[in-house]
Amino acid sequence: MAINFNFAKRFAAEKIIKLALNYIEKDPDKNFIKILDLLDKIARTDTHHEEIAAIRNAYETNPAIRQYIDKFNRIAPSYKEGLVMNFFINSGLLGIPYQFKMAEKLGVDVPWTILIDPTSACNLNCTGCWAGKYNKSDTLDFETIDRIITEAKELGIYFIVLSGGEPTVYPYLFDIFEKHSDVGFMMYTNGTLIDEEMADKMVEVGNITPAISIEGFKEATDKRRGEGVFDKIMKAMDLLREKGVVFGASVTVTRDNAEELFGTDDFIDMLVEKGAIYAWSFHYVPIGSDPNLDMMVTPEQRAMLADRVPELRSKKPIFIVDFWNDGTFSGGCIAGGRRYFHINARGEVEPCAFVHFAVDSIKDKSLKEVLQNPLFKSYQKRQPFNENLMLPCPIIDNPQALRDIVKESGAHPTHTGADTVLKGEVAEGLDKISAKWAEVSKPIFAERMGIEIEEKKAQ
Repeated sequence: MAINFNFAKRFAAEKIIKLALNYIEKDPDKNFIKILDLLDKIARTDTHHEEIAAIRNAYETNPAIRQYIDKFNRIAPSYKEGLVMNFFINSGLLGIPYQFKMAEKLGVDVPWTILIDPTSACNLNCTGCWAGKYNKSDTLDFETIDRIITEAKELGIYFIVLSGGEPTVYPYLFDIFEKHSDVGFMMYTNGTLIDEEMADKMVEVGNITPAISIEGFKEATDKRRGEGVFDKIMKAMDLLREKGVVFGASVTVTRDNAEELFGTDDFIDMLVEKGAIYAWSFHYVPIGSDPNLDMMVTPEQRAMLADRVPELRSKKPIFIVDFWNDGTFSGGCIAGGRRYFHINARGEVEPCAFVHFAVDSIKDKSLKEVLQNPLFKSYQKRQPFNENLMLPCPIIDNPQALRDIVKESGAHPTHTGADTVLKGEVAEGLDKISAKWAEVSKPIFAERMGIEIEEKKAQ
């Protein structure tokens, strides 16, 4: 894989980066501390220095971290090079400081990543799909995606996430990866179309990691995604592990599968055995295809997740993120252009994959222009949406905030039925569920932050 060092040269000596790559290639476990020392030399912010120190401490004290690092001995050489340069150097150590520099210059937040849907087409028809109401014929042409990524790099954004629809049905997928070899890509995929040829292409480019959607074990996955899907996912994971491709899993936690996913160690152990490097946990949000409040996790289940995910992180060699319950680590919601936003397959610019409202199209404006849009500004002036960071989301945790944002910005729904979260039965249900979670989450937030939350008088 050809690495573009031009971006790195502006901020750090090429020799230091190449030396780190050499350490990883030889023996990542033995040389991990040396790698951290090198990264610490080119770190450009106090936050980066603190994060590197925290990683060093975790590596020295937690056996699970050592097991995690050992996984990198089994990945393809192209990924060792691509991961360091694209994910950690370009998009992290060097990209983030440059994003903040550009944000100050432009007077608007510059995100760390952009979620792009190349197409809304999909080979499955999953129950409760968040993207199920988009027009299946919507697609972005190669030139538009190429322009978005080119403009993103000018702002220091070197990490791009792809979704859909199903990204693997997009005909120019690998053309994008090859042209932007200095960018780290992750794509959410159902995994059913990953065969040996596609896995070999992933190894060749070395800058794409698939996050495979899975609902639990066979019964739960096939119930939501279709008969036979679980077996196809297992074959895909085995193939990716054998080829040395870095991959992870993406789970949607519902009322029916919460305990299966995180109540015991069994599911996570299965992912570890299959070779997954990471697991993203999304709580079901009643949007898209047939919104269903009964699929949402209960406040009690969410409290279980808040306890179990950190426990699993501390003892399993897999990186787990619970996007809704990890608001205490991210400082609340990261959407609305703060650290990420979504461009759907029609080109409409949405604050989040789950907030289907827009005021702009990327087809009509530059990336710098859409970052200035009133919908994002309305979002950002309210972030965080709650002083209790266990309530980060403006949809399921602070539903009135989203109603105010949409009204204030004049945003329009991006598909039929997107506005059900703002009114009627779904909106009333969100008010009730969010109010109960607000009470249940108070002691969790207090414990995590080491503070006491004052009880507010009823209005």
